[in-house]
Amino acid sequence: MKLRALLCVAVALIPISGCGKSAPAAIEITAADVTSLRITSTESPAFHRVVALANGSAEVIDALGLKKILIGRDIASTDSSLKSIPIVTSGHQVVAEKIISLSPDLVIIDPSVGPSQAIDALKKSRITVISIKETWNVEAISSKIGEIARILKVEKSGQALSSEVAKSIARSAAKVTGSPRVAFLYLRGGNSIYLLGGKGSGADSMLESIGAVDVGAQKSSIAFSNLTSESLVGANPQIILVMIKGLASVGGAKGLVNLPGIAQTDAGKNSRIIAVDDSLLLSFGPRTPDLLNKLAAALNTVRK
Repeated sequence: MKLRALLCVAVALIPISGCGKSAPAAIEITAADVTSLRITSTESPAFHRVVALANGSAEVIDALGLKKILIGRDIASTDSSLKSIPIVTSGHQVVAEKIISLSPDLVIIDPSVGPSQAIDALKKSRITVISIKETWNVEAISSKIGEIARILKVEKSGQALSSEVAKSIARSAAKVTGSPRVAFLYLRGGNSIYLLGGKGSGADSMLESIGAVDVGAQKSSIAFSNLTSESLVGANPQIILVMIKGLASVGGAKGLVNLPGIAQTDAGKNSRIIAVDDSLLLSFGPRTPDLLNKLAAALNTVRK
């Protein structure tokens, strides 16, 4: 189950119980802490007015040195360098009229972009609409870059950016010591959603790429499962990884430790919590290498 669909999932309410400990803190990695990889392209792109709606595609185009062709982006592309590019979606929903009014010559989407009626309206307006694959692991970042570069006919630039991404990820992996055991929790307290990330959550790939162990992925072959005391205590993570807004939704680090089972884990006992910006953690784009560098440093720091 992919992250964009999680808010539509009905999850049973998990009651919260107190643990009586002083308020813990979390190490935070915000979007402002992370720098995107960029190259300078000397190639001439095949399109000149591009609306990038596929997850992370606007950031890839910017990283290819082609920000000048971007005229619209989706809400999930939050790199600070894109502030001047208008958001043309309502939440994650396409607003066809807004996009058509910009007269784009290309709209890039992925299977999660919708609704289908809006996509059909774009096509009926004779706008070129190209769908790319969704990316949910670190290994696929280069493929996403390559796919976008081929669409824009700037393949050499795509190869150069992919090479820089691979080098940076390799440097980050060398920094993590001791194969720390980490649980990724997806939390939306206001909607009573408390999930343990498993194999295919996206976070498993992030953690594994830098030498950490995703305990949820070890226990479950599905991307997300209901968080229970038994599952968490049995996994006994040393560290808990969450998103910043998710952490806030349960009352911060103190509220997180009060969730069933957390206080009985090594992570809960030692208040080892890392929170990453929601739009950044699973973006799988040119910001990911520096995020991995920061995450590697946080994994080492939180265990000191």
